[in-house]
Amino acid sequence: MELSLMFVALVVFLIIGVPIAYAIGGSGILYMLLSNPSFLLTFPQRVWSGTESFIIIAMPLFMLTGELMNHSGLTRRLIDFSMLLVHPFGGGLGEVNVVSSMIFGGISGSSVADTSALGSILIPDMVKKGYPKGFAAGITVASSTIGMIIPPSVPMLMYAMVSGASVGKLFLAGLIPGILVGATQLVITFVISRKEGYHPKKEKIELKKMAKITKDGSLAMFMPVLIIVSVSAGIATASESAGVAVLYASILGFFVYKELKWKEVGNALKKTFMMSSSIMIIGGFTMIFTWILAVEQVPAHIGSFLVGSNIPTWLVYVFLDLIILILGTFLDVTPCILLISPILLPVMQQFGMNELQFGAIIIVGLAIGLVTPPVGMCLNVASKICNLTIIEIFKSAVPFILCNIIVLVMITFIPSLSLWLPSFV
Repeated sequence: MELSLMFVALVVFLIIGVPIAYAIGGSGILYMLLSNPSFLLTFPQRVWSGTESFIIIAMPLFMLTGELMNHSGLTRRLIDFSMLLVHPFGGGLGEVNVVSSMIFGGISGSSVADTSALGSILIPDMVKKGYPKGFAAGITVASSTIGMIIPPSVPMLMYAMVSGASVGKLFLAGLIPGILVGATQLVITFVISRKEGYHPKKEKIELKKMAKITKDGSLAMFMPVLIIVSVSAGIATASESAGVAVLYASILGFFVYKELKWKEVGNALKKTFMMSSSIMIIGGFTMIFTWILAVEQVPAHIGSFLVGSNIPTWLVYVFLDLIILILGTFLDVTPCILLISPILLPVMQQFGMNELQFGAIIIVGLAIGLVTPPVGMCLNVASKICNLTIIEIFKSAVPFILCNIIVLVMITFIPSLSLWLPSFV
């Protein structure tokens, strides 16, 4: 009874617009009052334990890295480097958009940051080159979903905190799915651009200019490689590698690109503080929710019910994908990970799913929610950039979102796509 009232309270709080952190905390307090008021004595301690994880330290550092690189003129350099990569097969700004997102995602670890940084440059550029504004915005938001799949990934850090999975192995588990999303979106972009005549005439690039673009792009590309290798090989923890990434970004911004200013560092620190603190508050209150689920043995009861019902494993996997897609449509990524992972992970493990595969599925699935109405954080960012409604952008993004859904189904039923690389660590 108390558990049911807790879930009802959570839904009511969310409907009336209570911030997600306080909705979770408030429903948890209601459960404690109804179940055993003495539980309230442990409330502050459990909230604190949700923000005390060593893994959490890496989150603001990765965010700060992305902010510093964005203020260092990196975005334009990555776009030029991506143009160089697609030049041999006659690609245009559509393909550049996807490639840039794959590279930028390996630096910022955030899809929303990807949309903001790349979209503010690429959407106006694509419109000037003759691309419809809807197509430009659609491909921008869809390709930005790669940002939270390809490592380093801020949502993966949150999942690692909840599940106890290795951060290094999680990073590797997301690498192939992220590349697959990018590759399939590149194919769709190439076909549409060729059909509609968006591709520019191939022009020769001066050798000197090519060398400069390659040097600038390679310096930026080295960062995600450094992070993935150091964490996966056990050379450094996620937090240590994130600290090195901040130092590397600062050196590039101040001494190599020479575009980073101290005022911008202050703005980057302020933005990082605001974003990371809000996530940590959600994490703290979610620990109350997780503790209550454990006390009531909710995952065990759900797992026993499904196993006892003799439902085919493949159908359970389909339900998992649908649940993630539906919840991702209405909830932001971080609270969704923190809420459903403690419930669904133990259940899926009873059906033979590895925690790394589950992590890859939930990250890829929730990334789709960033580009689907009504919440769609990436849609809202792109809407402010190009002055189109989120529905108009979503309609243009549908062909590319289908690529994400195809990859989601693939990693759900082909475990090796997310488990092959981690198996070498």
